[in-house]
Amino acid sequence: MKILIYVYDGMTMLDAIGPYEALRYMTNTEVIFVAEEIGGVKADSGFIDINVKYSIEDINYADILIIPGSPVGFMKEMNKEHVLNWIKEVDKVTKWTTSVCAGSIILAATGLLSGLKATSHWKPIKLLSEFNVIPTRERVVEQGKYITAAGVSAGIDMALYLSHKIVGEIETKAIQLTIEYDTQPMYNSGNYSSAGDDVLKIADRKLSKDAKKELGLLGMLKNSKNILKMIR
Repeated sequence: MKILIYVYDGMTMLDAIGPYEALRYMTNTEVIFVAEEIGGVKADSGFIDINVKYSIEDINYADILIIPGSPVGFMKEMNKEHVLNWIKEVDKVTKWTTSVCAGSIILAATGLLSGLKATSHWKPIKLLSEFNVIPTRERVVEQGKYITAAGVSAGIDMALYLSHKIVGEIETKAIQLTIEYDTQPMYNSGNYSSAGDDVLKIADRKLSKDAKKELGLLGMLKNSKNILKMIR
């Protein structure tokens, strides 16, 4: 089982690493990070890099493709025609094509999700409708071979959901135990529907601050006002 995780500058690191940590324990599985070009890929925080050994020119086959999200970086990726074409090419042979967080918007930009339901991070989820995709505020959404996950930590849930379909209940439970994925949050505020208005306002400010910072890191400041309008 070959799993490709497409990574790019400005992505949210856990969107990629969360699924990786779960899926790498599946029997007979190879997980590969692939980027537009070989070399360092910088996370949205600007402090963590991944050294990627394979480019999209090197690999166009996978059983599973995973596209992580980002606060702003996805906006740049969804406008790269060669990246979208690569996703569509890999999708021709995948058993599962998946995304985490705003990665679903990159996937939607390819046209592959047209007419289907999909989820994303609560902040940019409405952008899905611009690609004839039905925004759905659920943790994990399955539509045929397409599986989309909501924000950040939902990527681990998606990976375990996928593992269950591939290797079954017992091995997936063993994987969950291996990574000790036993979430017991202090507050019930990790979901858009359960967070109060005061919490949403503060979270929105934090995300907007991060988005402005990332726009600077990506050299997109001249487009910042338009981009921020789209993700509000």
